[in-house]
Amino acid sequence: MELRTLGSGGPQLSVMGLGCNNFGMRIDAATTAAVVGAALDAGITHFDTAEMYGGGKSEEFLGAALGTRRDEVVIATKFSPRPKDQPYAPGMLAARIDEAVEGSLRRLGTDRIDLYYQHYPDADAPVDEALEALTALVEAGKVLHIASSNVDAEQIHAAASASSSKDLAPYVGTQIHWSLLVRDVETTVVPAAAEIGLGVVPYFPLASGLLTGKYKRGEPFPDDSRMAAFGEQFAKRVATDENFSKVAAYAAFAAARGHSVTELATGWLLAQPSVTSVITGATKPEQVTSNVRTWTLTPEEVAEVAGI
Repeated sequence: MELRTLGSGGPQLSVMGLGCNNFGMRIDAATTAAVVGAALDAGITHFDTAEMYGGGKSEEFLGAALGTRRDEVVIATKFSPRPKDQPYAPGMLAARIDEAVEGSLRRLGTDRIDLYYQHYPDADAPVDEALEALTALVEAGKVLHIASSNVDAEQIHAAASASSSKDLAPYVGTQIHWSLLVRDVETTVVPAAAEIGLGVVPYFPLASGLLTGKYKRGEPFPDDSRMAAFGEQFAKRVATDENFSKVAAYAAFAAARGHSVTELATGWLLAQPSVTSVITGATKPEQVTSNVRTWTLTPEEVAEVAGI
């Protein structure tokens, strides 16, 4: 599988990454091992997890599943925000980061985290505090690269300015919600990331399964699906009539060219200049095999899809 470098000097990531948010929440340790094995067999080297997934079980299950093959992959994980009920005081975010990294290293069974994300920006703590704490972890060898997640364009610029002016470790990438059905970032976060030189890692590229064709308008959601697991309110926001109509148009475009709508969803993102790797989740090994089938779109096809 093709590898791309995340931003300027970041790790090399397989263009398809495995999202591990299902581990410990929707699948157990044994199924996790099967999914991870299928990902390794498919050439995936980018595994994305987080401290909060499964209450820590995702990291634990991932570390166990990788076992002796840990050095073959890039492990990306994320630290959780400070508790919302605790008023901010200087040093609290740094303490949260120091606590979080030790827990993640222990659960993953590793001596370093290849790519460490701030899962959500802190509304109260200065960006310098996070960067200083993360720089210390890089200098200690516990973290190799750092990145942001769920940030806006202004926050991207603020972090870049702080790391440059204070000689702190820079973010090399940013993770964002981006798909053929969620396009707002294309005029905000994506241009800011490109200007700074950050690699972009889209998550939910299949719109929680809507862009796989597994859901049908007016039909109940399968019991084992993400829509069913996340609840009615979530489904109402995603599985709208408008989105079903868009999916039908995308599916027709793909089918006319001998591809699936899933291949179009991931291939279109990978055709964007700033995208390094696209994260898809899986609860079964066969889903991994299906998700890694990508389509290299021509510039003309990219433009045509953007106009649908």
